[in-house]
Amino acid sequence: MTIERRDFLKALAAGAVLGGDGLVRGALGTEAVRAHERRRSGQELDLDDLFDEAIVIDSLAVGHQWDAESYRAIERSGYTGIQTTLSSTNLEVAVQALAEWNRRIAENPERLVKATSAARIEEAKRTGRMAVIFGFQNATMVEDDVDNLDVLYDLGTRCIQLTYNSRNLLGDGCTERTQAGLSDFGVAVVERMNELGIVVDLSHCGVGTTADGIEVSRAPACFTHTMCEALYPDHPRAKTDEQIRAMADRGGVMGVAALGYFVGPDPGPGGETGLDDYLDQIDHAVNVAGIDHVGLCTDFQIRGIEPWATRETWYEPRLRSFKPSYNVRWPPWIPELDVPERFRNVTHGLADRGYRPAEIEKILGRNWLGYFREVLGA
Repeated sequence: MTIERRDFLKALAAGAVLGGDGLVRGALGTEAVRAHERRRSGQELDLDDLFDEAIVIDSLAVGHQWDAESYRAIERSGYTGIQTTLSSTNLEVAVQALAEWNRRIAENPERLVKATSAARIEEAKRTGRMAVIFGFQNATMVEDDVDNLDVLYDLGTRCIQLTYNSRNLLGDGCTERTQAGLSDFGVAVVERMNELGIVVDLSHCGVGTTADGIEVSRAPACFTHTMCEALYPDHPRAKTDEQIRAMADRGGVMGVAALGYFVGPDPGPGGETGLDDYLDQIDHAVNVAGIDHVGLCTDFQIRGIEPWATRETWYEPRLRSFKPSYNVRWPPWIPELDVPERFRNVTHGLADRGYRPAEIEKILGRNWLGYFREVLGA
């Protein structure tokens, strides 16, 4: 990889990088304003008011199939911000994906904010828009040159998962047989990510790479989308209590994924994975990591899965691409979470379990906001 090629790839995205960010109040701000007015007037806030005023962050929302329905789903969701996943096949493909997202934000300044810091997320809340953190679920686009991280950072990248399920040049993914730790190159990548201010995500990483990532990173590493192994034994994507505790002890945050086949084992014929199973995952994560280190995520589109997915387009490709240990099931969704208003439903569920308003606000997004402030900057 030469400097000339990197410069060319950066130029490919030129013009789309800065994007428009006029302080226009978007549709997401309406309910928050009303809730704030009720608070100022002395009226007691109910749970829906709490949700409307809260910072709400989905730490991994899939951004494929972006269209008019996506924007309607955003308005219904109450989201303040998301981390979205871009294609990481190689550097050129990654740059093209970044250019596309930069262009999308530039063309929709009344709806979207490019989030490169915590302040940008707070700005999105104030102006009724949704902040978007650019992220990748694999580091393959770094190729074999840590300097490529500078290219990705300059185009807006703020989160990189070190591996997907399989081994790459950095380390082993969660379904690899060997479960080795970080390579020398992986250590160098983490160090450069720390220098730049890019989140170190270990969600799909194997046991050794997860442990090394937590230990090597000077900034807190995180799990943007995972679940608790204690409630789903032997699933490769789940994190053990030891891993969760180590991540939290260094200041990281864990996003609890809302996919039905991640939340718990197959309930069997006639059984159904539901909202209570998801809340059980949150409860366990809070008990292990502490209330300041747990957040929410979907790991699917804001609109949900059922509106567009079929066995042929969703289930069967995953059966072919994932190892049997993934235990992919159909349907993959939890009905209460497969709607844009999912985290409003979670708010009510947490309250029913005795969580106080301030604790609910932390889980909804305050924890992620504080984490991003530390890693990305104020």
